[in-house]
Amino acid sequence: MGGDHGPSITLPACQAFLARHPDAELVLVGLPEAIRPAAHWPRVTLVNASEVVTMDDPVEVALRRKKDSSMRVAISQVKATADQPAAAHACVSAGNTGALMAVARYLLKTVEGIDRPAIATVMPNQKDGFTTVLDLGANVDCSAEHLLQFAVMGSALVAAVDGKDNPTVGLLNIGEEVIKGNEVIKQAGELLRAAHERGLLNFHGNVEGNDIFKGTSDIVVCDGFVGNVALKTSEGLAMMMATFIKQEFTRNIFTKMAALVAMPVLNQFKKRVDHRRYNGAALLGLRGLVFKSHGSADAFAFEHALNRAYDAARHRLLDRVHDQIAATLDSLPSGDQDSAAGVGQAA
Repeated sequence: MGGDHGPSITLPACQAFLARHPDAELVLVGLPEAIRPAAHWPRVTLVNASEVVTMDDPVEVALRRKKDSSMRVAISQVKATADQPAAAHACVSAGNTGALMAVARYLLKTVEGIDRPAIATVMPNQKDGFTTVLDLGANVDCSAEHLLQFAVMGSALVAAVDGKDNPTVGLLNIGEEVIKGNEVIKQAGELLRAAHERGLLNFHGNVEGNDIFKGTSDIVVCDGFVGNVALKTSEGLAMMMATFIKQEFTRNIFTKMAALVAMPVLNQFKKRVDHRRYNGAALLGLRGLVFKSHGSADAFAFEHALNRAYDAARHRLLDRVHDQIAATLDSLPSGDQDSAAGVGQAA
């Protein structure tokens, strides 16, 4: 029900996803009349909800008032209890981001050792691959321990979904030198280097904003304020570049003829920078898999979010995050371990 377009986008995306994944099943949650068109689809279960969290609803409305919202019911599908297993392996929503994070954290709780969940997604790099960046807006103010936790969760995500056993981690900073950055960044660097020395992480070192697109490291860790600004800036830049190219190739008859010749290259360029292909941000650190789609996503983009959730589930991302967090906490120096564990228990 979420996003700018609701079922007019999500239902066609679900059809396309099912066609490409014959072993997958979907649980569609929403208002009865909205999801009724999927009643006779194969490998689909319908779950009704009587309310919808709008994109403008405050977090407290989603948490306290709309207890039968499609968002809340969908998240509850991935919650296991002592009596029965979860009804689904992952949840995907294009709805209100703040509400999704709050409801997911309330219902699912965080993994032991994790204080705050983080939003992680991928950005294209010039190595014809992806750079995973987190946090992208869930946590505006972070401690050094939080950034260490983000690095551990990001490493587990990349190892599970992208198949890289020892992904490199970069700490986003204003320079590569160890002495640069504020006190939180410097302390985070020390924790990451200690984890690297113990073989818990493959810490590359400090990286700058342009390293995200160079592909200097597989993962870039930052607080949510910086990460969200970096994400929105990159999306705006990609759109501006595409507009500039279109304007230059349509200036006159000669540039239009040149565009015809260059069309294969232009189409490939468009494909590489198309933000829809990178849709689907993971809410890491929860005791259940939750993925956030862009609210403005079309069917093509929403299908990619479904694909990322599907890959994370079948590669046991939850187990990997749990195991890597436990190993990290056990191997940290006693002072750092007590600090990080205390932060996690505070959740």
